[in-house]
Order: sequence, then structure tokens, then C-alpha cells
Amino acid sequence: MIGSKLAWDDTVLPFQLDASDVRGRVARLDGVLGGILKQHDYPPQVEALVAEMALLTALIGQTIKLRWKLSLQVQSKGAVRMIATDYYGPEKEGDPARIRAYASFDRDRLTDSAPFDQIGEGYFAILIDQGKGMQPYQGITPLAGGSLRACAEAYFAQSEQLPTRFSLSFGKSTEAGGVEHWRAGGVMIQVMPEAGEHVAGEGGTGEGGLLVASDLVEGDREEDWNRVNFHLDTVDDLELIGPSVAPTDLLVRLFHEEQPRVFGSQPVRFGCTCSEDRVRQSLSIYSAKDIEKMTTDDGQVTADCQFCGAHYVLDPKSVGFEAGTSDEG
Repeated sequence: MIGSKLAWDDTVLPFQLDASDVRGRVARLDGVLGGILKQHDYPPQVEALVAEMALLTALIGQTIKLRWKLSLQVQSKGAVRMIATDYYGPEKEGDPARIRAYASFDRDRLTDSAPFDQIGEGYFAILIDQGKGMQPYQGITPLAGGSLRACAEAYFAQSEQLPTRFSLSFGKSTEAGGVEHWRAGGVMIQVMPEAGEHVAGEGGTGEGGLLVASDLVEGDREEDWNRVNFHLDTVDDLELIGPSVAPTDLLVRLFHEEQPRVFGSQPVRFGCTCSEDRVRQSLSIYSAKDIEKMTTDDGQVTADCQFCGAHYVLDPKSVGFEAGTSDEG
């Protein structure tokens, strides 16, 4: 039972384990998930996948010094066709980061099986957009491992050659009074990039020959990595989600022998960047004839944001690259 919002809800806490050249993040999400999931009537299996993806996005996004946006995407041939999340870095020091997410799925194809079973063959991708004038980055790895967490670990091993591990927990909690809402918590650990000197050969020991973390560490580094993972294996769901254990206390409990050092926490919020101006911009590539085909019987052009559910109604004469032109004259 969770009676009130906690000080560390909707935050990401960076840390470093000085004794083992490992860095990490602890994340707790509460209102962020509420903002994301209340926009849609997702079935439970889809809700769980979106919650897991949002938690991964919070953990991964905070590791990157973003000028603008990091996106995670799953594209699949299964009942859940796509999951997309965006993490927008803080606009200035002290501002929260913003997260949004949505899923596209075929309701008739969903089964009673586990959430990841609703995803078929496909890929997991991370995209980094540092803004205007900067070259975007995209990394892709096949879906594998039986969870979105495992897909993210495979991505870092395969595309970045950085041993990475996630321990996640998410689900519905009940407040005093019987109100249910989603909460999530997780820990990410990763070998420090400057310590990642090992470059693996072709093929790995993971599913389908993918690289896994153990393929990328050897010698003392392997011993350190295995020891930190052993400690992380002792965490339980209540410690990850809260409410009784603060992230700093959790790090001391798990990693006190590894000399944990924490940095400033990053608040995160649900936030969408959609606007009428962006809708107009997206329609600016269409001719008046194309816009006419999009016009409803009521004489309007409408658009809905898949992330936040915002509904936009526009005058067809005001959109498209021929907007404002006249046949007269």
C-alpha cells in the first residue's frame, strides 16, 4: 500500500562503483507511467510492455549527454507491432527530462501468454537525435532473450560492445483508499566506457549468435563484473519499486563493498512535444488536392497525437504548401 508520492519518485540517480570500474543508474517511475498509460486503453499485456520500455528509456536516456532526444523502438511482426518511446533531455540545468511512449498492436491477435510473447520477429533500435545540424545515430539489434530488458542488454553488447545489465520491476500498486496506479523501478549497471578495451570477434554466445556481456569482459574486469552482478542478483522487487527503500540506501545495501558514489539525481516527467505548429509542419508537404482528400464531411482536417492523445482540428485552407493561395487574380 502506497499512501503518498515519495521524494524519489520519477527520478533517475546516477552512480559509480569505484572499486570495479562500473557505472549505473537507479530509476523510480510513478507519475510518468500514469501520464503515459492513462492516454490509452491498453490491454494488460501491452501496458506491461510500455511500462518496461519507459523504464528502460529513463535509465538509458540519463546515461547520454543529450542536446535533444533519445528514442527506443521495437518493430515486430507479432500482435504488438510497435512500441516507441522518446526521452527529451533537460532544456536547462535543473529542468526535468521528459518521457513519452505509445504502442501499436492488433487486439485480435493478443493471447493470454506473457507480455513479451505478444512480440514476434523484429528488431530493437536506439536512435539519438542531437538536434539541428547534428548527424543522428541509429543502432539496431534483433529481438532476442525473452524480454525487452534482454533486448536492451543485447543492443549494448552488440552495437556498443559495453557489458550492460538491467534489473527491473514494474506493476500496479494500490494506494490507501484502493486507487491503483503503475509504478516501476530498476537498476542499470554498465562497464565504464573508457575501460572497455576488449573488442569481441565475430559471433557471440547469445541467442542467434549475438554478443552478450560475458563475451566482452576478461581477466580482472571479468571478476569485477561477475561480482557486481552477483550483488545485483540479490535485489528484490520491493527494493526496486519502493516505497520503503531509498535509492541511496539500496546502493549501499547492494554495493557497499564496491565503493558506490552517487551524483545529482535527474527528475523525469511525462511530456509530449506535439503542437498545432508541428501538425501544420507535417502537413506542409501536401498539395491542396491531397488536403481535400483528408478533409472530413464537416469540412475540417483533424489529427491525433499517438503519444498524448491531443486532438487537433484545422481549417483545410490553412494547411499544405498551397495554403493561403487563391485562384483569383
